[in-house]
Amino acid sequence: MFEVKQADASLNKVETYQLLAEQLQALLSGEHNLIANAANMSALVYHQLPDLNWCGFYLFDGTELVLGPFQGKVACVRIALNRGVCGTAASTCQTQLVQDVHSFPGHIACDAASQSEIVVPLIKNGQLIGVWDVDSPKLARFDEEDRKGMQTLCEVFLASL
Repeated sequence: MFEVKQADASLNKVETYQLLAEQLQALLSGEHNLIANAANMSALVYHQLPDLNWCGFYLFDGTELVLGPFQGKVACVRIALNRGVCGTAASTCQTQLVQDVHSFPGHIACDAASQSEIVVPLIKNGQLIGVWDVDSPKLARFDEEDRKGMQTLCEVFLASL
């Protein structure tokens, strides 16, 4: 059984994400199943980072994003490209860091408690496979260090596939 080391409150964000990346790499080592690895990444991040109310995957089916493994309340099942934060990240292939979701045009409110969001597009061999979506009930929860940290976690995830 894999034992997760709890992040020490004295760690800064960079150190916390380094620890998470190391743990994720160890957790996914030797496993190449997208669903299993997405489920474990969602659980690891949800239980290790503070002030999250949802994190998980939307997987691209060739037409739209479809809900994948996640942690948190029930979520929207399908999201069109160019719609909301996830659809924008998928269509532009650029990470979206949103300090206040209510100011994002077309934001999709799956959980009314969400106030800020970060979404990282998942690109493997030039192909969109989905997005990694993380929500917080706190305004401005995410910053550039979170962007870099989340992108690193997604790189570890993609390398496992």
